[in-house]
Amino acid sequence: MSLLISGDLRLSKTQLIPTVIGEPFGGGYFAGYISHTADGNPTHALIVAPRATGASGTGYTLTTMLAWKTANTATTGTDSAFDGAANTAAMVTAGIANHPAANFCKNLSIGGFTDWYLPARFEIDVAYFNLKPNTTANNTSWGTNIYAVPQRNISWTTTYPAQTALTAFNTTAEAFVADAHWSSSETNAGTGWVVNFGSGNQNNVLKTLNSRVRAFRRIAL
Repeated sequence: MSLLISGDLRLSKTQLIPTVIGEPFGGGYFAGYISHTADGNPTHALIVAPRATGASGTGYTLTTMLAWKTANTATTGTDSAFDGAANTAAMVTAGIANHPAANFCKNLSIGGFTDWYLPARFEIDVAYFNLKPNTTANNTSWGTNIYAVPQRNISWTTTYPAQTALTAFNTTAEAFVADAHWSSSETNAGTGWVVNFGSGNQNNVLKTLNSRVRAFRRIAL
């Protein structure tokens, strides 16, 4: 279900926000909440793009693997671990054609929405927690996410989180491919973060290497 909330009376508006993980919403599916204030209070609802049209790489309908950047060089303003929209905007400023993964997301128009972006690593982590596609053991070196809602201050166990019970996201209907996906978060000048949907592992790899991409958009709360 979705929740109707009233906006500022001076703006005379209302807004629907999603409340059920996996529900169709805003051109994609509700993947969870993120807190830009890192205090457990949600600031945005995260929407993951449909598998068929909003993802690219081996295992998806669109099979092209994409690089983070065409050179292993720094892109100013892409170091946010939780704000993929800001990272993607910084790539636009720096030259979006040189950032293939983000360029794929930026060029999408799905469900009438054109504000898709390459998610930051802790945004992807929220989706992994809520929409884990398989029963593979989790990598226990990861799991802490102060930007998640609710906030997570402990690492994964091998069985936590468990595979999602949502049929669409544990089958090829909408499931994330259980392998590495680019985030928009830069690690250093030459590398960026990937998040693996097989185990939840996060790793930094050379920006010119190819990986999978799945676009997100968000709704400010």
